[in-house]
Amino acid sequence: MPNHQQSLKILLASPRGFCAGVVRAIDIVEQALDLYGPPVYVRHEIVHNRHVVDKLRRKGAIFVEELSEIPEGSNTVFSAHGVARSVVADAKARGLPILDATCPLVTKVHVQGRRYARAGRTIVLIGHAGHAEVIGTMGQIDAPIHLVSTPEDVAALPLDPSVPIAYVTQTTLSVDDTRTVIVALQERFDDVVGPDVADICYATQNRQTAVRDLAKASDVVIVVGARNSSNSSRLREIGEEMGVPSYLVDDGDGVRAEWLDGANAVGLTAGASAPDELVESVITAIARVRPVEVSNLDGVEENLTFSMPPPLRRARAAAAAAE
Repeated sequence: MPNHQQSLKILLASPRGFCAGVVRAIDIVEQALDLYGPPVYVRHEIVHNRHVVDKLRRKGAIFVEELSEIPEGSNTVFSAHGVARSVVADAKARGLPILDATCPLVTKVHVQGRRYARAGRTIVLIGHAGHAEVIGTMGQIDAPIHLVSTPEDVAALPLDPSVPIAYVTQTTLSVDDTRTVIVALQERFDDVVGPDVADICYATQNRQTAVRDLAKASDVVIVVGARNSSNSSRLREIGEEMGVPSYLVDDGDGVRAEWLDGANAVGLTAGASAPDELVESVITAIARVRPVEVSNLDGVEENLTFSMPPPLRRARAAAAAAE
């Protein structure tokens, strides 16, 4: 039976979906499988998206929580979120060939933190307790670290206001949330240094700016991403803060027809670890309810790429030379 309902506009945010760090991490696992053959062991989810993880698992990747689950001598990949130095040392002690898929922007935070610690400053990490990136960062800096996520946490720090402070941030935090915590640090302590909020992950900032623009033109916002993806959850929160009903879905199966009641335009975006095929599945699900017209909003064009780890580059060069 033909659908005579009024067409629903689907507005696609730009940019959306995979960032350069996620593309690099996935490529590392896929190239390792191609060069060395399965299995390749990956400590923790390579990125926070079960569709990506399941696809790599089908190709021969084995995901583990601890290094003790990896047989000695097996090719091992560290996730994009980064790991503590103790994990690196343990892997080397067990003779595990390592491919480090840590996002270079996360590595930049580690380097900044170590530099501040060497300068004798007390380190404050702005982030969420238990997040994989935060755990890795706290294990990369050889100094005591105070973790805060709100201005209230800053007020509760057991530190004298005269103590020299340096802050670093979890890359996937909101720019606005980070700014309020930084202001709280500057108000409480006499000597505070740290990277500018402009140094936050470019992909986080671009996607947050895009979802604000999206919300202004939409009656409903749908974000594609995993529940345990910090940047995806924040995109949904921003839509709500803009006064627009906003929902987070894994894929098209999560879409509810009632969300579309009375809507003329649906804004659609995706977190940095969500592949575009999942966005397409959401469009397909919406089209089952209403006829759709899909268009892209203007936004920042991202052209950044990151190089592969040296061991992988050397292995590829050797394989090419042997052909």
